Amino acid sequence: MEANLMLLLATGALVAAGVYLLLDRAMTKMLMGILLIGNGANLLMLQAGGPPGSPPIMGRDVAPYGERIADPLAQGMILTAIVISMALTAFILTLAYRQYRYRSADIIEDDTEDAAIAAIATKAPASASADMDASADPATGRATKQGDSFGPRFFEGPVEDATGGQR
Repeated sequence: MEANLMLLLATGALVAAGVYLLLDRAMTKMLMGILLIGNGANLLMLQAGGPPGSPPIMGRDVAPYGERIADPLAQGMILTAIVISMALTAFILTLAYRQYRYRSADIIEDDTEDAAIAAIATKAPASASADMDASADPATGRATKQGDSFGPRFFEGPVEDATGGQR
């Protein structure tokens, strides 16, 4: 199979421009970068579909290609990707309009709340980490012999209390 050099260069240019825009701090540029990467992926699928050929319909031979039939799977995948990217474009335009209505600034700043939580996490005891439960030792964060406090008693206790011990 011979690849079309111009389509490969266009694919590389679209993906490179998309990655460049995705790394920017402006939300509109990030969203446009996602769309460019999607279009680059469509061109790559077109290249992966193989050489051109006759339409994939029985009895439809075209003179230049003869009996050689084009691969319909790549074409179907690209059409599906185009429909999905059209819906994604509509969603992106909705987000851009909403951002314009509520915030005039397009730049996404660092979240001060996330920075404060990250600073607290370095000073907090081990029991404050997200993967520790109530049965862990609060000083070291290691599991104790109590085990997980979310066993059957944890779930069945409120039911028995509400029914007076009967089921």
